[in-house]
This record gives sequence, C-alpha cells and structure tokens, in this order.
Amino acid sequence: MNNILPLAYNSAAPAGASPDRKPQNGDLEVLDAYSAAVTKVVELISPSVVKIDVSHHVTRRGFGGRRRERVQGSEQVTGSGSGVIFTPDGFILTNSHVIHGAASINVRLADGREFKALLIGDDPYTDLAVIRITADDLPSATLGDSQAIRIGQLVIAVGNPYGFQATVTAGVVSALGRSLRVGGGRLIDNVIQTDAALNPGNSGGPLVNSRGDVIGINTAAIPWAQGICFSIPVNTAKLIASRLISDGKISRAYLGIGGQVVDVSRAALREHQLPGTRGVMISQVEYQGPSQRAGLQEGDVIVEFDTHRIESIDDLHRHLTHEAIGKETTLTVLRLEKKLFFKLVPLELPTR
Repeated sequence: MNNILPLAYNSAAPAGASPDRKPQNGDLEVLDAYSAAVTKVVELISPSVVKIDVSHHVTRRGFGGRRRERVQGSEQVTGSGSGVIFTPDGFILTNSHVIHGAASINVRLADGREFKALLIGDDPYTDLAVIRITADDLPSATLGDSQAIRIGQLVIAVGNPYGFQATVTAGVVSALGRSLRVGGGRLIDNVIQTDAALNPGNSGGPLVNSRGDVIGINTAAIPWAQGICFSIPVNTAKLIASRLISDGKISRAYLGIGGQVVDVSRAALREHQLPGTRGVMISQVEYQGPSQRAGLQEGDVIVEFDTHRIESIDDLHRHLTHEAIGKETTLTVLRLEKKLFFKLVPLELPTR
C-alpha cells in the first residue's frame, strides 16, 4: 500500500499539470477500495500466522592454551521464521529451511500464547515443512487453489517475525511458471513470482489472495533484483503436507549416478531420430547402485527415461518421484553414439 500512496500524492507534478493538483474523487475511491481489501484480508489471515523460533546445537572445535590442545564444546544458534496454521488442531505449514535440523522449535501465536512444537516432517527439496502444536480450536487459514492464480492479481504476503503483530506487504503476481532451485539442487516448478516484498523473518508465512485464501508459502527473495520474491504454490504445499502428516517424510527415487548436461552430436541426433539437442552424461556411478548393477558406465549419455526425452538433470528429477521407487525403468543411452537400452529399478533416495 505504501508504494502506491506516493504515486497519488506526488509533490512533483507531471509535465503539463498544475503543481497544486489534488487527488480526484476517482483516485480516492480506488485507494479506499484497495486499502479496504488489504485491511479485510489482514484481519482475516493474521490470527493464523505464527512466529517460529528455533535453536540448533552446534559443536565447536578448536585449539586452546599454550599447548594448543584441541578443545570441544557446543553453542546454541537461534533463528526465526513464520508459519501458518492450517488446521484447528495445530498443524502448521512453514519452510524447511526455517526448521531443518532444529534442536527445539517454539511457536508464538498472534494472541501471545507460546507452545513447544513437534516436527512432523520437512522436505528440503520443496522447502516445505509441517510442525504441530498441542492446542484445539485454533484460528486456521483456508488453503486455496494455486491453479486459479492469474498474473496481475492482488496478493498479500503476511509474516509474524516479531510476534504479537503481523507484518504485511502487498503487490501483484508478477509471473507464473517460474522455477526455483532449492536444497539438494532440485528444481521446484510453477513457483509464484510476486513483488510483494518479503521482510526478514517472513519465510514460511502465507501468500494470500484478495479473499484471504492461502495461495502460496513464501520462501525466498532476491534482494539485488528489486524485490523479486517467490512462493511455493499452495497446491504443492497441500500435497507435501498430506504426505508428511501420513508418512513423516517425502520419498523420492534415485539412480545412483552423477551427471552433467552435454550436447549430443548432430549425427547421433539424426541417426537415432532424437528431438532436442542435449542429454545427461554420466560422470559418476555409485558402487552397487541401481545404475551400476544395470551396466551403465561413466561417459554414457542418457537421452530417455522410459519414453520421456531427457535433456537436463531437472528432466531426470521430474521423473524420479516416489512412484518410480521399485518400478522397473528403461533408460536409453548413447555409448560412443550407439543407442543402448538398460533396465533398472530405482531405489529410494536416502533421507538428508
């Protein structure tokens, strides 16, 4: 809202306009409607937005004394973020990077009450986590539908970094379908890009629409890019949350290889009638992993996963979901530009 008021009340009049031009009735009506919409949403969503404080025990190693003997100790490192209650019985959505590896998690509600929280599960690959506090009849937010988002629509980012009161920024959806790389090098697809600024401590808070429905979980800001901010779509959050609540973790498949993107020769592309121009060259094969047992070697270039064309590491990641665990898969590779087929069974990716 603050970024709009100076436009309406700019003391430097535009060329050709009267220096003492006052806001017209139409301008005031627009501003009043905008203010009313933001205020209504904040009143609706802020009771369900919480402050999250975490502490980590860090082992300290070094040398001490004249003999420079090695000494050890531990120290407590603290951090904070935000979250949003999405069930009346205390389940809270936040970012994985807010609580990952925490020794303790404390939650402060908007009304000042404080609770110890239990980690239900977190997923660094989507930067989402679910924690829970023991309480009933809590104010809970409504999770909306991120598929219904449109570029240009009003969005409001809410956090609770200081406790007791929410911090609010408003803006519009700048872009959809963006990709954001998170922990482990994985790519989150269809991330929401917005110009609603994220203040320090707002990570894990909700991004809401003009009805007060949560449409995203705020996760990152690029400070040197003029306020470009990103949120994980709420449809992704709902899927991850349901699986964390039921299983405590998110299972993914892996092949047991390291790889890099390379260009495929034009001759090979023509001979094997491959669309695109790239593949993933295997640079490392894990001992006794699925790929080694199947006969894959360093230098092989993966060009298909079952019938799906592979041109990047991200293409592989998109197919290595929980559904691929234990399911026989055919990898098509080029070895010295010869097309070979290998059947293998992806295993479950170990938990980080």
